Amino acid sequence: MAGLSTIIEDNKFTPADVPELESKLFFEGDRSRRHLVRFTVLLFLSAVIAVQGVIEDSTATVIGAMIIAPLMNPILATTAALVMGNGPRAWRSFLLVVSGTLGVIVLAAMFGTVAVHIVDFSTNSQITGRVTPRLLDLVVALAAGTAGAFAMSRDDVADSLPGVAVSIALVPPLCVAGISLSAGEWDHTWGALLLFLTNLLSILLAGGAIFALLGLGKATTEGTRQLDKRRAYGVIAIGVMLVAIPLSMATVRVARDSIAQMRITNIANNWARQYATDSVVRSVLASGSRAKILVTGSEQPPTIEDLGAHIKSEVEWVAEIDLRFVPSRDYVYR
Repeated sequence: MAGLSTIIEDNKFTPADVPELESKLFFEGDRSRRHLVRFTVLLFLSAVIAVQGVIEDSTATVIGAMIIAPLMNPILATTAALVMGNGPRAWRSFLLVVSGTLGVIVLAAMFGTVAVHIVDFSTNSQITGRVTPRLLDLVVALAAGTAGAFAMSRDDVADSLPGVAVSIALVPPLCVAGISLSAGEWDHTWGALLLFLTNLLSILLAGGAIFALLGLGKATTEGTRQLDKRRAYGVIAIGVMLVAIPLSMATVRVARDSIAQMRITNIANNWARQYATDSVVRSVLASGSRAKILVTGSEQPPTIEDLGAHIKSEVEWVAEIDLRFVPSRDYVYR
């Protein structure tokens, strides 16, 4: 604890530090138009790159989009303005976040309408990795929001901001939501939006906590209303807790599906070795109360129905099993 107190004291804001932070975060004064143009151009380019990366299932391309995405700036500006007790600044910054969010979704939906026939929503890793957020995503987002606020407050660690941008995805889930929306994939759309909302609220909450701990509210010369700030962060904290509910449910569901898939795979492989001659278990997929199993072989073994009954008795929460046998033949060409 003493070490933490030392770190906080060594990095406290002073009144002299506030103007520099304001110039980084807020689009105001003579430079407002230039900042807005830069924000819009970078957001548009990052969205285009991210959409392309999602469609092509390219991790490297999506990471490139994360690095140049400027959406974290107005989010941190929103939470900094709340700590400073400046309501109008907070609303202006949050309005920029909302408009940027909607713009990315619309742009991604337009691209998705053109590319919907070449996107496989079940196998594309850039999509499947962002439509089932879990509780761990909330923990990572809180840590990244903390790092982002700390990096923004100190010039000597500002170079780490690109790494923070990569660790907390903002534009890619919005692109996934837009592409899914254009294809009518409502579950994917909701999952991606939930991930974005998780990241947004985490940055607001953790970033605000860091700015407050570093004394930004006391360093500013503006008059503050403590009750208003507490109410604002109380709403954000409630939002984080509400988001944690579906994330916890998703975490439990994913864990249960993983356990079921592992147990079903072991049962099916043991069955194939003991009773099924040359049959091979090609794939096992468990989701909720359903399981899909694909078995191939030269001819269907008579015990294949026993496999389904055995799985139901061993994995009690699996109520429906899609067990498919596909005959296979070996052909030799000379």
